[in-house]
Amino acid sequence: MDTVIYFYQYAIFFYAICLTVIYLVLGILGYLNILREKTRYTLKEEHLLNLSPKKAPGISVVAGAYNEEVIIIDSVNSLLSLNYPNFEVVIVNDGSVDKTLDLLINHFHLEEIPFPYVQNIRCRPVKRIFRSTNRAYSRLTVVDKENGGTKADAMNAGINVAKYDYFINTDVDCILAKDTLTKVVLPVLDSKITVIAVGATMRMVNSCEIKDGDMVAAHPPRRFIPTFQETEYLRSYLLAKMGWAALNAIPNVSGGFGLFNRSVVIEAGGYDPLSHAEDMDMTIRMVVYMRDNGRKYKIVQIPDTCCWTEGPPNIQVLSRQRTRWGRGLLQIFIVHRRFLFNRRYGRLGLVILPYALLFEFVAPIIEVTGFFVLLFLLITQQINFSTFWLMLIFVFLIGFTMSLIAISYDISVKKQYKLKEYFRLIFFSSFEAVLYHPLIVIFSLRGYWQFLTQENFEWGAMTRQGFSKKSSSKKAVVEKQL
Repeated sequence: MDTVIYFYQYAIFFYAICLTVIYLVLGILGYLNILREKTRYTLKEEHLLNLSPKKAPGISVVAGAYNEEVIIIDSVNSLLSLNYPNFEVVIVNDGSVDKTLDLLINHFHLEEIPFPYVQNIRCRPVKRIFRSTNRAYSRLTVVDKENGGTKADAMNAGINVAKYDYFINTDVDCILAKDTLTKVVLPVLDSKITVIAVGATMRMVNSCEIKDGDMVAAHPPRRFIPTFQETEYLRSYLLAKMGWAALNAIPNVSGGFGLFNRSVVIEAGGYDPLSHAEDMDMTIRMVVYMRDNGRKYKIVQIPDTCCWTEGPPNIQVLSRQRTRWGRGLLQIFIVHRRFLFNRRYGRLGLVILPYALLFEFVAPIIEVTGFFVLLFLLITQQINFSTFWLMLIFVFLIGFTMSLIAISYDISVKKQYKLKEYFRLIFFSSFEAVLYHPLIVIFSLRGYWQFLTQENFEWGAMTRQGFSKKSSSKKAVVEKQL
């Protein structure tokens, strides 16, 4: 037993060192990538694109909606007001049983139209397609379909209806920055290699001031859980994904926001309605399609904040979200196991999937195992407390330092908040390891267990707060198909 414990301690030590080195390398690469993006794409390039609408590729903004009566009008108004010369908005009503469709019809003066619908990707049947009789809403198309049970099915219907070569995958609970489409399309125009997807920074909208679907003032979340998520998102996008982007090895483009090449998505089979991690699943299948056909590709991450999303406001909703993510991560390795360590698929097989397996999937298992080993060592009085406290402080400082780096990167890209609000994020980061991270570990492990035991999965309820002051007074519990 002593030999096993001895070996385990050294294994964990080298595991932690490897993870620390990876984080530091990603941090450096992310910073260099941010500097390059800031130098390459300035307001001048954005202005020139808007002055030359014929050079601007058409973009379809696609969002599914299921029982979203609290926020649907503000959300669609926000999408229609994007500052870009050539785009459309496709809203997919995924069998809502509340007033979502009625509100859309009445507010935007919609009427059913004959539409040459072609099902390039499988999805539940489309019943009707609407367009507005008001020219002010000429960019809007509303698709009414049978409920497919997941966001993926709604997205597939929207992609079938979309008319442009590129589409944005987003949610109706998201607020997009006015210059979003310009920012995400510039890397596409600037690349000689086919860009199959572009991601951007996402953050919490929970405490921001929104009026008529427009961002009036940005503030970090005030509530406990979303505040931790804000820093977590900054680390994920500005540090990790910007670092992976420098290696063209982004593991996934977020399901909450991303620009995609429509033809590649269709050829790859569209979104999988059975996947619990449809964003990573789609990214993998797009890369596999490009590799199988011998085509070069790029997946780009830009540092700009383009999307503000309503995050889980409490532990109950966070539990449902992260449990699903845990199920999805395990499902990825079951469904796509043939690509793992497969040289034929380049970075996907040799870098992306091995990293996700060793440092994302295995991490919660190691942490829980380590906790019980620590209890055993405490009971048997085998702990060298001087070394123990040094290791504990080391682990804490690594995590806290990564948060500080991510926050500093955010300030360098664009100072979104007041200085005192950034200090509040830093203060919360100092408690993340003991108050927030253990919850994420527990929820992830529960997701693994649910997948292995094949429990019946429910998408769960999401309490909508609404965006505007008027709608914020109304709260509704709806089934959000994430």
